[in-house]
Amino acid sequence: MGTAVGGGKSVPRYVQIADEIVQQIRAGVLKPGDMVPSESELVDRYGVAGGTIRKAMVEVRASGLVETRHGKGSLVKARPPVRHRSSDRFRRSNRKGGKAAYLAESEQAGATAKVSVLFIGPADAPEDIAERLGVDAGDKVLARRRLYFRNGTPVETATSYLPWDVVKDIPELFSENPGPGGIYARLEDDGHVFAEFVETLQARPASKAESSELALSPGAPVVHLIRDAVTEEGRVVEVCDTLMAADQFVFSYRIPAAD
Repeated sequence: MGTAVGGGKSVPRYVQIADEIVQQIRAGVLKPGDMVPSESELVDRYGVAGGTIRKAMVEVRASGLVETRHGKGSLVKARPPVRHRSSDRFRRSNRKGGKAAYLAESEQAGATAKVSVLFIGPADAPEDIAERLGVDAGDKVLARRRLYFRNGTPVETATSYLPWDVVKDIPELFSENPGPGGIYARLEDDGHVFAEFVETLQARPASKAESSELALSPGAPVVHLIRDAVTEEGRVVEVCDTLMAADQFVFSYRIPAAD
């Protein structure tokens, strides 16, 4: 039987079992390279029918934490190590060296990075993004949506929104690869010199779609980060809406103590 939760609803037993196995993987009880216990072992452990275990394993595989090998069972996959996101990641020296922030950090950590571009093109500015950009809701902006991988595992999605009057004469920003140093380098090349980057973070459970995109278990914690890129003239020329798998990042910030 399922266990009652808030509102009188009941969680199916196979979901409870799947969640327990996923938590064992995330806690390191089951380590990368370990085999998940066999169906017969799980039947004995949980006192349920084989069909329940098979349904539970469908959920576990959907988390992206295991891979199934024919004739051998399910193997715990290696998750990428925690990556630090520091307040130094947008240093101009990185851009001048031809490296965008994500690729520079990954290189420093000895990890293999990949960026998959999901969409580039005009979009209507959502109300909250428009307010940050100083434009009207629904105004045309350039949207650039990416999915970031680390050692083959998706760890982050990000959508950049840029004012149309800023980007319309920078053709590289409409390209999948904007060139050395990424979009910030191209903006600075065009005279939009950055003074600061302002970030707002919120931790929350992932939605079903977000869990699927980042290969997380349903409801896994994510960090929702929104960043404003502010020029020396005080204009926000990019808002980046980012979602990160919370267990893959540590945030490190340098905070001045001056008045």
